[in-house]
Amino acid sequence: MIPFDISFLAQSTITPDQYSLLCLFVGMVTVLGLIIVMRANAFLALITAAMVVSLMAGGAIQDKFARVASAFGGTAGGVGIVIALAAIIGKCMLDSGAADRVVRAFMSIFGEKRSPIALMGSGFVLAVPVFFDTVFYLLVPLGRSMFRKTQKNYLLYVMAIATGGCITHTLVPPTPGPLVVADQLNVDKGLMILIGVMIAFPAACAGLWFSSLMNRVMPLPMRPLGNEPEPEAIPDDKLPSLWISLAPVLLPVLLISTNTVLTTMADAERAAQLRPGDIADWNAFRSRIQQDQDADDETNFGKHLLATINGNDSDEERARIAELLLQDGDLNGEEQNELREGLNRFVLLDKSFPKNRDAFLGTKLSATAMSLAASNPARMAPVTAERMNREVLESAYDADVVKPYTWETAKRKASNVTSMLGDPNFALLISALIAMWTLAVQRSLSLKELASSVEVSLMSGGLIILITAAGGAFGAMLTVANVGDAIQNMFPIGSDAASAKLLVLLLGFGIASVLKIAQGSSTVAMITSSGMLVSLASPEVLGYHPVYLAASIGAGSLFGSWMNDSGFWIFAKMSGLTEVEALKTWTPLLMVLGATSFVCAVLMAIVMPLV
Repeated sequence: MIPFDISFLAQSTITPDQYSLLCLFVGMVTVLGLIIVMRANAFLALITAAMVVSLMAGGAIQDKFARVASAFGGTAGGVGIVIALAAIIGKCMLDSGAADRVVRAFMSIFGEKRSPIALMGSGFVLAVPVFFDTVFYLLVPLGRSMFRKTQKNYLLYVMAIATGGCITHTLVPPTPGPLVVADQLNVDKGLMILIGVMIAFPAACAGLWFSSLMNRVMPLPMRPLGNEPEPEAIPDDKLPSLWISLAPVLLPVLLISTNTVLTTMADAERAAQLRPGDIADWNAFRSRIQQDQDADDETNFGKHLLATINGNDSDEERARIAELLLQDGDLNGEEQNELREGLNRFVLLDKSFPKNRDAFLGTKLSATAMSLAASNPARMAPVTAERMNREVLESAYDADVVKPYTWETAKRKASNVTSMLGDPNFALLISALIAMWTLAVQRSLSLKELASSVEVSLMSGGLIILITAAGGAFGAMLTVANVGDAIQNMFPIGSDAASAKLLVLLLGFGIASVLKIAQGSSTVAMITSSGMLVSLASPEVLGYHPVYLAASIGAGSLFGSWMNDSGFWIFAKMSGLTEVEALKTWTPLLMVLGATSFVCAVLMAIVMPLV
């Protein structure tokens, strides 16, 4: 009889890290076995793997499966609305002719001679809200039409379409893969869009160059696709205007990016940090800590503060700050500045300083401090930690000792407004309404017909939501099993060497690549990889912003596409290529895109770490 709780294995001769890696191995075997061998749907494979890993991980037996459902709901709540709205936007843009208008605009800008650039640019833009297979279905007829005009470069045309569609599909939200990765690694969606586009552009250029090279090496003819006639082009007067067509794509990018910029500016103020004069009475401030240090109780506020400063390992700078707090006599101006900076660095930035309770070691916390302390430390931004700990200090001391700070600065008030308007759920809702209105007007649809069209799009988006939420639950259970810590202990990530910290990017790229090769889905590869590495995704550990880890995972999910990838078959069948021709063109193209994206992510992490 198989026991319901097999976490007792963790107590055997194997180490905790080895047991965590065993959980990871079993989880991956479950996912890959169900998808590859049993041909199970990705949702069933991921949710089964999540339950298996949860069963192996520690915790109360009654919570084993309940926490899987909780993690599933958390992921669905974070990305479900966005994915559903993106599905509506994509279908409405296709049915209304808005997507066709965008493509023709690119064609008119670049001209016939530069039509590969136009096709690549069209795929690049349209794959942001529209899934890759839909983008390819839309653009392949234009590539075939271009070949009928020029009688050359057919392979270049279809590879250019694939280049643009694939690269933003794996790097730029709200496409499900990068959206979930950003959510799991706690990366701002606007920043993910900005950095994703910056990395995707040079990768797309490299892909276009490679497409041109392959077109010269093996110039393939255009072949008929079954017995179906080539679709006729829609007249220009039946298409919506360019700006209306672009609005569903550009509006959310504009709103989300504006919020990111203003929030970054507000965060850069570091309003909660201790500034000169904020500690009005240094003697009174230190007196409480010294009294607590001499008290008989094992744990109190002062002892906990000193323990936070001293950290887990010996450090001369930390020891100096503790010495200044405990020494007798007045502090001179230089010592006050030294102590203030030490408190900012070692206390205010510590994400675990307060406990999640209304009374913290004898100190009644403010409502703000209680709310912030309830957050997940792994997902807490440094500026939030500073605010939480400043609230704790102000709760522990009178205003004549620690002066109150002002959080709602002018920049913060502006960012609060854009946080509402730039929320991805709201931004895509507005875009979806515009896309629906365009479809209704352009095709003269009744409300019932419009509702029917939206319902069709939601059915396709529902499956994506289920898969991404199941993947999020799987990643959460890997976190419960301490897989991230085990992986971190295998590599010198915690060292000060930049080369060692950059190994995490290689790790994310490599894991996503292996998963992509093994089971074929870029989305599953991204979700699983980010779930494994979530515990490493903080600027303090990495030395650079985790957005670059997210981009590296996205780059890895492109690497190694072959016959188990649905994209492979879409490219081959819709282009009229044989399997061997697709292996010679599609597979190396995605390797070029993935490798270039990864190199760009590494270079940007070095040159522009964003920490």
